[in-house]
Amino acid sequence: MVAKDCGKQDVKIQSAKKGGCHPRGRSARRITQNGILNMPILGQEINLYPADLLTSSPERSGAKWWALYTMSRQEKQLMRALAAQSIPFYSPIIEKKYRSPSGRRRTSFVPLFANYVFLYGNEEDRHFALTTNTVSRCLDVEDGESLRCDLLQIETLIALGEPVTIESRLQPGTKVRVKSGPMKGASGIVFQRRGVDRLIISVNFLQQGASVELNDWEVEACN
Repeated sequence: MVAKDCGKQDVKIQSAKKGGCHPRGRSARRITQNGILNMPILGQEINLYPADLLTSSPERSGAKWWALYTMSRQEKQLMRALAAQSIPFYSPIIEKKYRSPSGRRRTSFVPLFANYVFLYGNEEDRHFALTTNTVSRCLDVEDGESLRCDLLQIETLIALGEPVTIESRLQPGTKVRVKSGPMKGASGIVFQRRGVDRLIISVNFLQQGASVELNDWEVEACN
């Protein structure tokens, strides 16, 4: 299929960081000397398959976009199952830093949009997803190309490595296009929070998005 122009951003996307788990999502188990099963702390798992899914949707007979709404905390389990079957999917993942009760700094990787995994496949792929016992419901996406473009902008935003804030509701503000910087070509909304200008990139299908500080990026108003 011919991909729609999504703003001509310069995009470099990786499906998983080095040191991540196997595409099937399985990690090695270790047995300590006292016989206790020890599960190692996992790095970021694969959340985009194939790696170029958002830049050029793969040829797949009868494929379209679906939004899979998972049962509680089942996003990663579903992604592992889809990856094992080589079924294209994406779920935005962000890094979250926190301190454990003992005061140690910890890092976890959590879904940007809780419970959502976006599948690009046909009816057979959708049926397989429903058989994993991780999906609560499957939502039809009418405008798949607009969703793909929105998800591409979200992934580009996450790849910047800047602190990302989940926006469960779209904020009112000025619609702009970024003219410079790593998000050049992207469209979003500029609004102020606590006196700081922020850029929100939205996924219109969900009416949710993610925002970052605007920094010194040059923007222009657009219709």
